[in-house]
Amino acid sequence: MSPSRRLDPLLRHAQDREDEVAKALAERQQALDMHQSRLSELRQYAEEYANAQLATTSAAQLLNRRAFLDRLDNAVEAQSKTVDSNQERVDAERARLLLASRDKAVLEQLAASYRAQEKQVADRRDQREMDDIGARRVRLKNAEDEGESQ
Repeated sequence: MSPSRRLDPLLRHAQDREDEVAKALAERQQALDMHQSRLSELRQYAEEYANAQLATTSAAQLLNRRAFLDRLDNAVEAQSKTVDSNQERVDAERARLLLASRDKAVLEQLAASYRAQEKQVADRRDQREMDDIGARRVRLKNAEDEGESQ
């Protein structure tokens, strides 16, 4: 089996690995987008609620409003941490994809190099065979010519 053929299973494995990591990256990116959207919605809601002009008349209503705003701020902060965590995961998957792509590219270059070497060897062998055929024809022709001249 030629060296380039021996690399085929490794190339398939590298391609599968790259595909797997790309899929994981897409899933992480989708989760990040969802969390960013939630964060945006929470911030918008908190801002609208904070800016709403409510006719609050009692201290209890003011305390309830303040407590709700605090809960909204806590929710925004928690969602922001979730977004940051998901961004780190996306960045890690992107780095894994880059490494998987590099690994596959190295194997592809190696296989291409082996194929080029194998082609050179085959071309040289073909050329030698053609040279041998040509030399045999010349010898036969010379032998025929000597046989006719005698």
